[in-house]
Amino acid sequence: MKLKTYIVEDNATIRENLIATLEELVGIEAIGTSETEIDGKAWLTNPTSIWDLAIVDLFLKQGSGLGVVAACKDRNPLQKVVVLTNYATADVRARCTKLGVDAVYDKSNEIDALVAFCLQHCTTLNAAPPVP
Repeated sequence: MKLKTYIVEDNATIRENLIATLEELVGIEAIGTSETEIDGKAWLTNPTSIWDLAIVDLFLKQGSGLGVVAACKDRNPLQKVVVLTNYATADVRARCTKLGVDAVYDKSNEIDALVAFCLQHCTTLNAAPPVP
């Protein structure tokens, strides 16, 4: 089973490279993207949207990734939200954790950790009983 992944990232080059990397190494299925807080929140909180993983940048064309992750706080426990940012400071990590983020990764040096998280999430989903 592929990990249905939605990406909120305003930099097209980073977004495209991230999708290509995760498709190759993890076998994700990129089911959508957005560049703004409004679009990310609208898609991720829509009851008809089916997703397993959201990857969210903090600095967007409009709004903030913090608003996106806060909007996802009432998600299904099998839906994971991670932040991928250039500003993964201790303060940012703590703030994201308070908002219910499952993990925070630095774009510059923690891509391997993100890949490992995705692989683990795939294993968890494949072992979970089907949702009725």
